[in-house]
Amino acid sequence: MDISSIRKDYTLKSLDISDVNDSPFEQFHQWLREAISAEVLEVNAMTLSTLHADGYPNGRVVLLKELDYGFVFFSNYQSEKGQELENHPKASLTFFWPELERQVRVMGTVEKISESQSDEYFLSRPRGSQIGAWASPQSHKINSREVLEERLKEMQLRFEEEKLIRPPHWGGYRVLPHKIEFWQGRPSRLHDRILYEKNEAGAWTISRLAP
Repeated sequence: MDISSIRKDYTLKSLDISDVNDSPFEQFHQWLREAISAEVLEVNAMTLSTLHADGYPNGRVVLLKELDYGFVFFSNYQSEKGQELENHPKASLTFFWPELERQVRVMGTVEKISESQSDEYFLSRPRGSQIGAWASPQSHKINSREVLEERLKEMQLRFEEEKLIRPPHWGGYRVLPHKIEFWQGRPSRLHDRILYEKNEAGAWTISRLAP
């Protein structure tokens, strides 16, 4: 298979500074609505990149669950990404919507959301997902699939007797961006790239980047 010959020319849309919103959050909302309308698969999926203790970047796909003054996702605090964010609370996010030939990159610091917010979201999840959060020692090594299934059975029995609540080791994070880049694919790899950067006064500046 000749991987080097795989290519696609992007021709759907364009992006100019004169067309974007003054707020990167409003611009993201607009693009997200368009992606939902286009029925993009897993439209809220984003690659979360954190920094491992050995200095290597570490990425995985998580789901955006809320957009307020930051990008909110949920995870096990004791997982690999949870430990990495505890030690180095900075991260980047990447959204890729191929149906629209678009990408959004976010860079910022990370904080935990409030316990009440985490409780509210946890209790809105399907019961199976709630019990799964108790059953899985996320990112830790296990000997077999059977270990996980046995833990699941134990938790199912436990919560037949007990009220099902959010595990203390599970909750939400918010990425507070200082840079957000909107990328629109264009012909001949001359893509449109619009960058929002937050200055020291807390205002957003907008510039165009070369592809």
